[in-house]
Amino acid sequence: MDHTPTGPDGHPGTYEIRLEGHLDPRWTAWFDGMTLTPSGDGTTAISGPVADQAALHGLLQRLRDTGLPLVSVRRVPPGSPPPTTHHRWTTDPRETAP
Repeated sequence: MDHTPTGPDGHPGTYEIRLEGHLDPRWTAWFDGMTLTPSGDGTTAISGPVADQAALHGLLQRLRDTGLPLVSVRRVPPGSPPPTTHHRWTTDPRETAP
């Protein structure tokens, strides 16, 4: 598996992966350090740092196992704000959900 960093300058990249449907907050533990954000359009955005290509493929395999259709995968440019809605679930203890 390729351990090439997903971000610029050898650093982890930040990704936003969108699934059709909403994931219950209990799924946050399954996506270590990722933030789950349900959207009003009926999708869920899963976002956060991804260390390398191997980690990205592992994350995509976990997402496949949810059974929800994959809508999009995008690398978030450095310095871009995270997705915002009024429902946000995170497994990062440094953040709090509104």
